[in-house]
Amino acid sequence: MKVLILGAAGMIGRKLFESIAQSGMFGGKRVDEVLLSDVVLPLVPPGLPFTCSASQDDLPAPGTVERLIAARPDVIVHLAAIVSGEAEADFEKGYRINLEGTTRLFEAIRQAHGGSAPGEGYFPRVIFSSSIAVFGAPFPERIGDEFFNTPLTSYGTQKTIGELLLADYSRKGFFDGIGIRLPTIAVRPGKPNKAASGFFSGILREPLNGQEAILPVSDQVRHWFASPRSAVGFLHHAAAIDTAQLGWRRNLSMPGLSATVAEEIEALRRAAGDKAVALIKRQPDPVIEKIVAGWARDFDTARARSLGFVADKDMDAIIKVYIDDELGGKLPNY
Repeated sequence: MKVLILGAAGMIGRKLFESIAQSGMFGGKRVDEVLLSDVVLPLVPPGLPFTCSASQDDLPAPGTVERLIAARPDVIVHLAAIVSGEAEADFEKGYRINLEGTTRLFEAIRQAHGGSAPGEGYFPRVIFSSSIAVFGAPFPERIGDEFFNTPLTSYGTQKTIGELLLADYSRKGFFDGIGIRLPTIAVRPGKPNKAASGFFSGILREPLNGQEAILPVSDQVRHWFASPRSAVGFLHHAAAIDTAQLGWRRNLSMPGLSATVAEEIEALRRAAGDKAVALIKRQPDPVIEKIVAGWARDFDTARARSLGFVADKDMDAIIKVYIDDELGGKLPNY
């Protein structure tokens, strides 16, 4: 199997590639070749159990996706996007990367399709990373599978359009698509990014590294979370699933955990103590508060769970994933 990962230098892209490299498998199938693409050149480590190449690409630039698709990957994992805060701050850039890049990709696959009937010719599995930002307030107590998409950000709008295109191109038989709406991923390793949701990770990550963190919203803000390990698991399962089970409803909200900022902080206290919690500094930010107020807080993901998608059981488990995977199981000396 040949796999193309778009956005391979991002956090989820890197972790997905690491999991494929460790097992030599993706979605339960043996991998023969992996193609990595991102605006920053992805790293290719030595000693891989498969052929691997990487390219530094601007996805919406003319000719980019056509060149990548020419390799005829069997599975395409589309993680390439700019994050919510950046897409909201730079309207043109958000639409160029998040929408034009996706549109060009889907159209390149259609042009390469070459079959005269659905399922004939080049027919890859396309996994599209969507977002819970496709939903907008007012919300029910829990968002179910039938809730409509009314995004309140440009990022959410771009992801919503991508979902509709994915469903239509799949319906027409140009590719076999599945869209997975990712919860906010925490705890994200590395440095903070421009995502409006970045503080959800920051108030855990920085104290777990002995550093000060900024909290721009109220302790009572509730949100929807999954760990990076769960996100990688979603992608593996999306590659393996029989999409006939989806019908024409090709986009799924992934399982996760609904928790408040206060619950995050208490889980941090249980993991690392009061000294870690004391590193959180409250600095209200009206811009972030307004964006977060328009986000979903809790989901009924019965459909995704019935199809075999699973996530973390509680915030303690999410924090443990970070400590084990990023800190070698050890906390700093406060």
